Amino acid sequence: MAILEILHLPDPKLKQVSAPVEDFDDPQLQQFIDDLEATRQNGPAAVGIAAPQVGMFKRVVIVDCSNTRKPVPNHGHMILVNPEITQWDEFEMGREGCLSVPDYTGNVIRAKTIHLKAFDRRGNPVEYDMEDYEARAVQHEIDHLDGILFIDRVVSRRTDLFQRKVYQKGGKKK
Repeated sequence: MAILEILHLPDPKLKQVSAPVEDFDDPQLQQFIDDLEATRQNGPAAVGIAAPQVGMFKRVVIVDCSNTRKPVPNHGHMILVNPEITQWDEFEMGREGCLSVPDYTGNVIRAKTIHLKAFDRRGNPVEYDMEDYEARAVQHEIDHLDGILFIDRVVSRRTDLFQRKVYQKGGKKK
């Protein structure tokens, strides 16, 4: 498996809308999904990644909230192809970060609960009811498929966008 290069803001390709996957039997698709997962695992505490973040404009995301500070409830490791949110309810603000925007985090309003339809990597239909952190993570990744970054959704760039602190070993600020 290869670690793929992650596109960073202001790369204009991050604004590109992704096309649906049509051929689930394509060996290149299956290899790409493996490489995308290796890239997610290589990222700093990444719970999700979307294909456009590595320059592949297909509707594929990977999300795994099981090892986060807020793991419950969650559905574990999910490969979601052509995901579509069909229902959402309630809204709440929460802090988000992104592999493609490594220097900032921001407050974003998202649905608290969602119903999701998608396909797994082999083309089998799947459906999930999600809530809280997992619902937020999936919404964040699906936004990438539509060329939307979390900074496009921050409530106010003046009060809700924060520079990420980066520290070296020994507690000294970089």
